[in-house]
Amino acid sequence: MRIISYNVNGIRAAMNKGFVDWLKTDPADIICLQEIKAQKENVDFNKIEELGYQSFWFSAQKKGYSGVAIFTKIKPTKVFYGNEIDHSDFEGRVIRADFGKITLINAYFPSGTSGDERQTYKYKWLDEFFVYLQELRKTRPNIIIVGDYNIAHNAIDIHDPKGNKNSSGFLPEERAWMDKFLASGWVDSYRTLNPETTGGYSWWSQRFPTVRLQNKGWRIDYICITESLKKQLVAAEIYPDVKHSDHCPIYIALK
Repeated sequence: MRIISYNVNGIRAAMNKGFVDWLKTDPADIICLQEIKAQKENVDFNKIEELGYQSFWFSAQKKGYSGVAIFTKIKPTKVFYGNEIDHSDFEGRVIRADFGKITLINAYFPSGTSGDERQTYKYKWLDEFFVYLQELRKTRPNIIIVGDYNIAHNAIDIHDPKGNKNSSGFLPEERAWMDKFLASGWVDSYRTLNPETTGGYSWWSQRFPTVRLQNKGWRIDYICITESLKKQLVAAEIYPDVKHSDHCPIYIALK
């Protein structure tokens, strides 16, 4: 099972930059997108489904905002839209697909960069999502959570940890949530197979055009798996040369 997670920062914009041509290279069996910023009926999704992908979309109620989608060549057993938490579902943040005994969750975690109100909501969302996962694991023990977590966990995951110590996405409370999350039975797939790798970033600010060229980025996109799946993990990579967004795709393979 080959899985990609990718914040496309607007699927229509990504399609205008060659996203569909990239899909033609068969990068994975399952492609999970965040921040699609569109309703399915407003996208030429036939171009995607012609490549053998079934597509499942969970858009925000607010047009042009947030939203997640799953494109898959493996037929899911069942798909769940949202996680039954009202505000999160209003913003189109979680979609779940079950593949037999494996559950895949595609999530777009909130950002707190726009101010205190959204940062407060981010903490609330993180707490609610943690409870949701703990409850789900009682009946679905084999889970993969892909997405834009909007948190750089450790200093190795950000180009300037000292300069960003007070920046949303690298705040002590956010990093502590990642500590708690991983300590509760989750595995950071990339860091498990690349424990000492520096410069493995998945997002670069668009405010300064040179930062991506200089690789001054953050690793805020993750594919985390339950401990039960750790032995099946055979690859975990980041694809910085794929450029349809301010993020890049991240990848895992499970046997």
